[in-house]
Amino acid sequence: MNDKSMIALFEQRNEQGIAEANRAYGGLLHTIAMHILHDSRDAEECVNDTMLKAWNTIPPQKPTHFPAFLAKLTRNLAINRYRADHAEKRGGGEVPVVLDELAECIPGQADTEQVLDRMALTEALEQFLTTIPEQHAKIFMRRYFAMLEPGEIAAELSVSENTVRSTLRRTREKLQFFLEKEELL
Repeated sequence: MNDKSMIALFEQRNEQGIAEANRAYGGLLHTIAMHILHDSRDAEECVNDTMLKAWNTIPPQKPTHFPAFLAKLTRNLAINRYRADHAEKRGGGEVPVVLDELAECIPGQADTEQVLDRMALTEALEQFLTTIPEQHAKIFMRRYFAMLEPGEIAAELSVSENTVRSTLRRTREKLQFFLEKEELL
């Protein structure tokens, strides 16, 4: 079943849409949640919460890129759950590390999260990603959207971990320059 058909089921309030979306994208969403939460039960609950949020959001929203819409919902729900679970232990785990890396080119951790979320939905990030090689964009999105570790990205893309790390560093520098040029900083 294609994305338009799934969205149509959501709009018709047909619960089959949830089953189809879960069948098509459940694995991806679980992976995103697992990389943030590191707990299978929490990740599964996050995927369920994603489907509920999508059900309550469509309509009136009609996503143009359904998997990205679901991934964004999952990412935000997982980060919120991570924050709630680790409120006293701020600074531990992979999520703060990822945000600290981006803080080099986007000041302030709270600002980093807000800017990154806003940019993920705007043409600014899409435009930036079209200015860099496709492989660099894949590495960037896997690190900062799916929050995969550099070693996982390297294995997935069949490159060395050093290549991933240096690509991320150079891409952050390019992003900072791009944001300054576009006066988004």
